[in-house]
Amino acid sequence: MGCGPVTAGILPDIFDAEEWKEIRVDLDANAKPDVVASITDLRAFADKSADCVYSSHTIEHLSAHEVPVAFAEFFRVLKPGGFVLLLCPDMETVADAILAGKIDELAYQSPAGPVTPLDILYGYSEFIRHGNSFQQHKTGFTAESLQTKLSAAGFVRVGAIRDEAAWGLCAKAFVPA
Repeated sequence: MGCGPVTAGILPDIFDAEEWKEIRVDLDANAKPDVVASITDLRAFADKSADCVYSSHTIEHLSAHEVPVAFAEFFRVLKPGGFVLLLCPDMETVADAILAGKIDELAYQSPAGPVTPLDILYGYSEFIRHGNSFQQHKTGFTAESLQTKLSAAGFVRVGAIRDEAAWGLCAKAFVPA
């Protein structure tokens, strides 16, 4: 979900190409997804039709009130026992950097260029500067808030871990079997 261009990255090792079929979804038609759609409206997919929803650095591009809608859509399209795997920025790590006076300092070097805590908070400024408003961040999460929102959507066995080195969160949650 929110796949970005084909060159945006590779799937995590958990998704062996021989066992999984990837269906790329993005709101931006320029990304050339298989399905052009918002993650808040997945009507292109039948109920209980997917084994997994993978979303890497997409949910922070929604407004806070849209997050429960997206999570409800993820839950709807997943089969019983299916799971969602989410990656997103960790606002706790960003807040620590801001409180330390490092808002404009290098957080890490990405393939697109240098990333600062300010970029992590509001979206990568170079992309936005060049007219890609899809890259703006509109909400954020801590591990606890992400777990709470996934649980509220009906997911079980919800867990989220912080990866401070990557300035991110990784959450996994299941639809009851």
